[in-house]
Amino acid sequence: MTPSGTPAGPSISGPPISGLAIVLFAGGFDRVHYALVMASAAAATNRPVTLFFTGRALRALLQPDEPGAQGWHALDPADDGSAPVERDRFFAANGVATFEELLEACVLMGVTVMACEMGLRALGLPVGVALRADVPVTSGGVVTFLNEAPKGASTLFV
Repeated sequence: MTPSGTPAGPSISGPPISGLAIVLFAGGFDRVHYALVMASAAAATNRPVTLFFTGRALRALLQPDEPGAQGWHALDPADDGSAPVERDRFFAANGVATFEELLEACVLMGVTVMACEMGLRALGLPVGVALRADVPVTSGGVVTFLNEAPKGASTLFV
């Protein structure tokens, strides 16, 4: 009850969210793109963020000129069936941040980017495959991710 005797509304206070950890497993362009949206927004609100790329989402971290690997262009089609490059162009034409803009924002705001070593092997990629040089990537496994993700963070699985 408030001092005037009316019921108090829902409280918006509570424990602060200490961070965000996102596991990117799915390789669909829209899913990876939106995970970058979430990560950049969380980082912009001063939350520590860790992105853990595994499964088909790892293609987003491959160096685009690596033989046989086209980087994020080789992600699975968007939800509407369009190719990643087409969908990215649509976003740009409609004032939505592009894949590269979001990834660059994540890097500039200090988002931790991790590549799952097991996931790279599961994709059949050669040992030492080139990852993007413009993105500081830590390699590790699930244990590394769990140990290095922000303590008390909300975890999303995409």
